[in-house]
Amino acid sequence: MTTHRAQEYLRTKVLTASPAELRLLLLDGAIRFGEQAREGLEQKNPEQAYDGSRQCRAILTELTSGLRTEIAPELCERLSSLYLFLYKNLVEAMSERDSEGVRKVVEILTYERETWRLAMEKLGEENSASNVSQVRETGGLTGSGGEPIGGRIHLAG
Repeated sequence: MTTHRAQEYLRTKVLTASPAELRLLLLDGAIRFGEQAREGLEQKNPEQAYDGSRQCRAILTELTSGLRTEIAPELCERLSSLYLFLYKNLVEAMSERDSEGVRKVVEILTYERETWRLAMEKLGEENSASNVSQVRETGGLTGSGGEPIGGRIHLAG
């Protein structure tokens, strides 16, 4: 796939993603750029290390600024603390040219990504079960006020 095609694919993926999927994409990017920074340090390539670190820090900042404290203040406070911790550790590891420190940041980001993926999967299962339950009870999907959504679904044909 050409670089242009890959960029177009990524652009489409980002523009059509839900907020939960966007968060997953950001975590993927932070991991990828963190790995780039670690590899740059190990290969004594300062430009690669700096670029990876800079991009990873930008994503950590974006993850922090995207938290919606009005919905879950305690969770957002914990996530904000985690992202600040990762940011500080990344800066410290880069200033000391410590590839092991960067690896630890990437390891935590990978754990965070897997946790988020599992949470999305669980919510998807719950939403699917809820929709099936609504169909059984009402003969169709209903909104929060009990109004039908999209008409009736007939399984018999």
